[in-house]
Amino acid sequence: MKQLFGTFGVRRVANTVLTPEFASKIAAAYGTKVQGTIAIGSDPRTSSEMIKHAVTAGLLSVGCDVVDLGMLPTPAVQYAVRKYYDGGIMVTASHNPPKYNGLKLLDSDGIGTPDDLEEEIEDIYFNDKQERVSWDKIGTAYKRDIIDEYIEEVIKRVDADKIRQANIKVVLDCGSGAACDTTPYIVRKLGCEITTINCQADGAFPGRNPEPTEDNLQDLISVVKATGADIGIAHDGDADRTICIDEKGQFVYGDKSFALVEKSMLEKNNGGTIVTTVATSNAIADIALENNGEIILTKVGDLVVARKLQEVDGLFGGEENGGLIFPDFVYGRDSGLATAMLLEILATTKKPLSTLIEELPTYYSQKRKIECPDDKKSEVAQGILDETTEYEVDTTDGVKIITDDGWVIIRPSGTEPIYRCFSEAKTEEKATELADWGMNLINKFI
Repeated sequence: MKQLFGTFGVRRVANTVLTPEFASKIAAAYGTKVQGTIAIGSDPRTSSEMIKHAVTAGLLSVGCDVVDLGMLPTPAVQYAVRKYYDGGIMVTASHNPPKYNGLKLLDSDGIGTPDDLEEEIEDIYFNDKQERVSWDKIGTAYKRDIIDEYIEEVIKRVDADKIRQANIKVVLDCGSGAACDTTPYIVRKLGCEITTINCQADGAFPGRNPEPTEDNLQDLISVVKATGADIGIAHDGDADRTICIDEKGQFVYGDKSFALVEKSMLEKNNGGTIVTTVATSNAIADIALENNGEIILTKVGDLVVARKLQEVDGLFGGEENGGLIFPDFVYGRDSGLATAMLLEILATTKKPLSTLIEELPTYYSQKRKIECPDDKKSEVAQGILDETTEYEVDTTDGVKIITDDGWVIIRPSGTEPIYRCFSEAKTEEKATELADWGMNLINKFI
């Protein structure tokens, strides 16, 4: 069982557990297995530069060459690795609070490293098996700017002329994160009128917490209403998630924006395979059925979805949290292309975002979470399983309880000491009732 890695990479409190020594040792273990030229990037957290230097030193010490791509989104690093390099490390804690940082390790396809490789890396780490090279074989480090290329590749993948003709009014909230040097320029190059908030990179995240939840996006909602914008767009800290606000100032859950893009992709391609997780809305399956698509469900985690997309040559995939994956471009959640695709949908349909959302299959959802120590997570899961034997249960990831009225999934976070509880039903009342039941089950066994 892995001790360091979570759903995607390693995340810890910076300079307490995730010290330079820790980061360098992990990087050296990774470099021992991967070798070659490794690209590194980072989000703007106050600890990222320190950790990135430590990662560079660890990689150089085992003979890897290092390309520093600077501060940029995780999907831009994944794009660069897939096209040019042997592996990659993104220094980020994604949506976690500012005191955290982390390492997202990538394989040569730009996908998060698989479980078996992570187990080997942990073995090297804990048993000091790093293969340090002699003084004359230490790797070299240099810098490269990939941002302009990434932006142009995003724009190539949508009907830019149609978007430019639509005169779309956008409010963009990058959350002071890694998207500050990419998404504003993508939106502007697509001819939109843009208002920005929190679009100056700042590792203290002074404007809001990095996770793009409804509570954290109240400023964005207010500005959308005040400016009469067509859409509000927000990202998380490392810019692999995209959350929308409609023209009325209403928060749009990630599975609804997923469904919009899914529908567009299936229509363009006359069908295809869609990959998502067991925690995503039934609307995704409904839309696939209506548009000559096939749906495959996986465990939660974007790298799990990405690997399945690669395995089955899938068309499109993603998660309910606003993470959309376009496998012909990046094998990971991509905020830049997700933003461009949503703008293309507005331009093509010539309908308000709220209308497009209303046209989707109607489901109501609740998303909650509660603190739970990591060492209690297994005990809680077993207790919930024992308590729900009379129901249909799916244990692909956590415990998904399926009832006649809808479903609730209760699963431990792979990156934080919390349990998540998502519910979905055909009515708001039932969704709330299922979520309450799920939270009561968690509380019973914590």
